[in-house]
Amino acid sequence: MKQNITNGVRYSIKMIGTDLNNAAIEFIKPKAYNKLLGIALLLASLLCNSEKSYAQGPKLYVFLSFGQSNMEGNAPFEPQDTTVDNRFSVLQAVDCVELGRKKGNWYTAKPPLCRCKTGLTPMDYFGRTLLDSLPKDVRIGIINVAIGGCKIELFDKDNYQTYTATAPEWMKSALDAYGGNPYGRLVELAKIAQQSGIIKGILLHQGESNTGDQEWPKKVKVVYEHLIRDLNLNPTSTPLLAGEVVHADQGGTCASMNKIIATLPTIISNAHIISSAGCTAAADHLHFNAQGYRMLGERYAKTMLSLLK
Repeated sequence: MKQNITNGVRYSIKMIGTDLNNAAIEFIKPKAYNKLLGIALLLASLLCNSEKSYAQGPKLYVFLSFGQSNMEGNAPFEPQDTTVDNRFSVLQAVDCVELGRKKGNWYTAKPPLCRCKTGLTPMDYFGRTLLDSLPKDVRIGIINVAIGGCKIELFDKDNYQTYTATAPEWMKSALDAYGGNPYGRLVELAKIAQQSGIIKGILLHQGESNTGDQEWPKKVKVVYEHLIRDLNLNPTSTPLLAGEVVHADQGGTCASMNKIIATLPTIISNAHIISSAGCTAAADHLHFNAQGYRMLGERYAKTMLSLLK
């Protein structure tokens, strides 16, 4: 017990514990002084313990991404993909004990960026390419919520339950990881990101499971408008970038869908199409290989850079 006199007021402090940040401090009297000093010490402790190293406000550019397996990441990442600038971060969408990551926390964007065992995605090189051209005081933060094999209907917040009710068994573990509602998880995380940054754009890679669906652009518009409204975004300054599926020049199984994807800007005025021509494919001709993901991610970034100017 230590006795102190400040401005003629006698009070006592009892320290419990040896670590200043974790010590409990008991003020014996007077009560008013105790309360004020206790609050001050609590605030100081919180500031000291804060682990956030991310710039506030306009210095953190946030990008939302969603879709199916090519956004989820189908190709194994390689050693060259694991060296990442700490200015590039991912807001973890699911708990991954094996990676030491918890949902809702920021981490350096070392793959996997979607879920615990997913692969390389376009977002890996989207972020890297942006950083190469942006000022050094700007950080990039991404959120990636995607499920292989899903239709765009899964992200319609008003109708997703109809879709999930008949989802195949192999999809259910991924759905469960997002609490059964991928759109809801995307919005939940986006609101966390808005506390420290500004959402600059939305990236989509989806369409294989909707191949031939002429209503796809309208369904995408529904999802886009929900995001704009739910996150209080300005559509004129929040572009939607949609990537083509594996191209015909790679023998893409769903390449015919690219004609439908190409019509998206006629439905959403601020939509932009990212060509997949020349982006190398995996043996199944449904997915890109690692180099194809790198190429596609760079193209997303180059389009976004032209819109950020």
